[in-house]
Amino acid sequence: MDDLTLQGASIRLEPLEHRHIDELVAAAAEDPPLYRWSPTPQGQANATRYVETAMAWRDEGSAVPFAIVRLADDVVVGSTRFFNLERWAWPPGHPSHGRAAPDVGEIGYTWLGRSAIRTPANTEAKLLMLAHAFDVWEVLRICLHTDARNERSRAAIQRIGGRFEGILRAHRIAADHIPRDSARYSIVAAEWPGVKARLQQRLSAT
Repeated sequence: MDDLTLQGASIRLEPLEHRHIDELVAAAAEDPPLYRWSPTPQGQANATRYVETAMAWRDEGSAVPFAIVRLADDVVVGSTRFFNLERWAWPPGHPSHGRAAPDVGEIGYTWLGRSAIRTPANTEAKLLMLAHAFDVWEVLRICLHTDARNERSRAAIQRIGGRFEGILRAHRIAADHIPRDSARYSIVAAEWPGVKARLQQRLSAT
């Protein structure tokens, strides 16, 4: 999974590496107030820690982090990742016993620079990642969490078909460094065909 690259019509998701740091810094600096609820790598030192943490999770097998690259000019416009990837202990004899791909996971740490907001980038990134998760890995569930206060993000997740499961209290550290209540959404395998059609329809309308 380390070399996983996913390409669409307007963006490419390529493995996050040290070489992306400068462009991540530039993208995050386009409009810092935009990220009130989303932690982003502001400055060289933060971006370096951000990338190295993501790569460490990748090396542990629990994450697949990406740089989001705009195809029109080959510029990095943000980042996203699979993480909290779990492989269940299926018993011997079960059809899923010994499979290498994850059984469930999460999509998050997604952010875009101002220049990529209100473009197809986010929708296409979600379509590429969800298609790989459900069609290639054949996962059972993908979760998405966002700060419970982030109404824009919550509405965006609901628009693509994420089903609201509830609020996880004091779930993670927030961008403003307080214990964050997270709104939890999920998509399960049976819902994926409908979600896929909805994402494809949204992309065709852009």
